[in-house]
Formats: sequence, C-alpha cells, structure tokens
Amino acid sequence: MRAIRLSRTYNYPRDMVWAAIADSDALADWLMPNDFQPVLGHAFTFRTKPAPGFDGIVHAKVLDIVPPERLVLAWKGGPLDTTVTFDLVEVTETETRLTLIHDGFRGSSNLMPRVFLGMGWKNLLSRKLADCIARRRAR
Repeated sequence: MRAIRLSRTYNYPRDMVWAAIADSDALADWLMPNDFQPVLGHAFTFRTKPAPGFDGIVHAKVLDIVPPERLVLAWKGGPLDTTVTFDLVEVTETETRLTLIHDGFRGSSNLMPRVFLGMGWKNLLSRKLADCIARRRAR
C-alpha cells in the first residue's frame, strides 16, 4: 500500500518547527498527549479517544533523530505497525518545509486506517501544527 506523504511550508525558522515536533508539550498541543522524549530508542505512547478496533493508544519509539532535521517514529496501534517520519528542510532563514511520511500500511486491514490517517494528518499539519507554532512563538 502507498505511504501517506505530505509536505507543508511554514513561515517559521526550522528550529521553531522542530520544537513543535520534538517537544512532548508541543506534541500534546497539536497531536496527542504523550510521554515522548527526544532520545534515540525511547519508547512512549500517544493517547487519544478509543475507536472501533483501536484502544486509543499508539505505541511509539524513536527510531532516528537528527535535530533539527529528522525524526522517525515507530507507530503501532490497532491494526497498524508503521513508521512516521518528519523531515525538515530550511527553505530560507524564516521558512521551513516539513515532509511527513507515514509508511508501512500492509494488507486490507490497513486500508481504512490509511484513509482516515491521511485526512487527519492533512488537518493536523495544515491547521493544528501551524497554530501550535504560532502560539509558541507568541510566548
């Protein structure tokens, strides 16, 4: 099955975008409550509302981390055993392109989760992540 691949450009420096994806409080603000730590090999969970076939817990692990360029997470929950990659490229000093790749969807049991996650990631990256960065900048 195809991976979910989305790119968004934010009018913020790369360090600010990185802080929004590599900080537990920021991730809780735009994604889900968690016990993330930006440490290679750290196993943690994201928690959200349960849904049919999903207990609301995503079991995750930091597979790769290269601040402020790349974060790769194992992403397991419900029928999924996937990876989520965040790649950040500095376009200018005040502009950053984030590419998200959610990969590893296998079999027919992953078809609907992939569709729903694709829609969810679009909303999260377009609206919630951008709002989170703006709030953090205003502090």
